[in-house]
Amino acid sequence: QVQLVESGGRLVQAGDSLRLSCVASERTFNNYIVGWFRQAPGKEREFVGAISWTGLRRDYADSVKGRVGISRDNGKNTVYLLMNMLKPEDSAVYYCAAMNTDWGQADHRVPYTYNFWGQGTQVTVSS
Repeated sequence: QVQLVESGGRLVQAGDSLRLSCVASERTFNNYIVGWFRQAPGKEREFVGAISWTGLRRDYADSVKGRVGISRDNGKNTVYLLMNMLKPEDSAVYYCAAMNTDWGQADHRVPYTYNFWGQGTQVTVSS
């Protein structure tokens, strides 16, 4: 059972940058695809981006493409989400999720394909 813990969320101003971290409890996490999702009040959970276990494959939602980057440090069992030029509409609880699947074998943009989830970290962007 992989446990994920997100951190780094806070109140920022529009235009700021923020880096979120997702730390896993086990080194087997290094073989997992990791996705980032977000959920604003009253809205469905939304795909933000995903990274393959090698770090060589990445995918981003159109709504954030060009403003975010995902990276991972397998030596630290950690995946990062760097967000730039933040907008008020980026405000949400951000979740990381992991699945033990090869890239392309499952739809990494869909929440239910992930086996493990963190508890989320709140990002609030003021205008």
